[in-house]
Amino acid sequence: MEYCVFTEPHLGASYDDQLAFARAAERHGFHGFFRSDHYLNGRDEGLPGPTDAWTTLAGLARETSSIRLGTLVSPVTFRHPGVLAIQVAQVDAMSGGRVELGLGAGWFEREHEAYGIPFPKNRFDLLEEQLQIVTGLWETPVGEGFSFLGENYRLVDAPGLPKPVQQPLPLIIGGAGRRRTPELVARFAREYNVGFPTDAQISERLDNLHAACERVGRDPATIRLSVAMSVIAGADDAEVARRAGRLGKTLDDVRDGVNLVGGPAEIGERVERWRSFGIERVYFQFLDNQDVAHVDYVGEAVLPALPR
Repeated sequence: MEYCVFTEPHLGASYDDQLAFARAAERHGFHGFFRSDHYLNGRDEGLPGPTDAWTTLAGLARETSSIRLGTLVSPVTFRHPGVLAIQVAQVDAMSGGRVELGLGAGWFEREHEAYGIPFPKNRFDLLEEQLQIVTGLWETPVGEGFSFLGENYRLVDAPGLPKPVQQPLPLIIGGAGRRRTPELVARFAREYNVGFPTDAQISERLDNLHAACERVGRDPATIRLSVAMSVIAGADDAEVARRAGRLGKTLDDVRDGVNLVGGPAEIGERVERWRSFGIERVYFQFLDNQDVAHVDYVGEAVLPALPR
């Protein structure tokens, strides 16, 4: 089992806030630091304002040494796939081969409106073509060109440079779609993230993935399964309630049967149940971007008690 710190910087986090979380994650032996890719939080200003995911990860690549780094997930609407392939390959080189690309169709229309970014209806078509393009560029032998003619993108004899350090660089796809999402996972991804599910939803989504793998002829055992979940941890209910309060919630709000709540034993029981489904990686979603002590607690008290 692998355990990663997952943050939502659009809720209000500077680069230095994210660096503090990434260094805490590395110090405590988490497998990776991942962040969402948004430019608006949907509620208020989200001071100090948005940070760009791949600019942030480029900085973290030079200020960390061992943890994996990536997005969960980058929307296809934000970046042209040719540019994205260059950015990700460069950050992979800057990190010494520690980057993973999570890519998705995007869903938050308001942030697109705010910054003048197109939000087309055919975003799943864009996702499919972007996956074809980034993998095609990275797989093209040095000295040869890559061309692509799709409904949405056209590349002509691109050199496919730079190459990522990792061959192949891990791709992450997530979502709850019953057919198209699992088929894209089966065709392109190293990892399928089932999101923020109930146990019943995990079973349903894995059934859909296995059916997709059968259709395209891929062994589902070659796909890593992961889950993301909000964590509100503490040594007792008073500490959990204090952390919940900082998020504008009560103890009863966060003890909803879905969030990861409590101390080592309670969280460990939930993670063990996920492992029984074949889950191999857990993303602990930390929603308070200034509470580095929360990462410290999970790293010091919870992580050593979790199944490996």
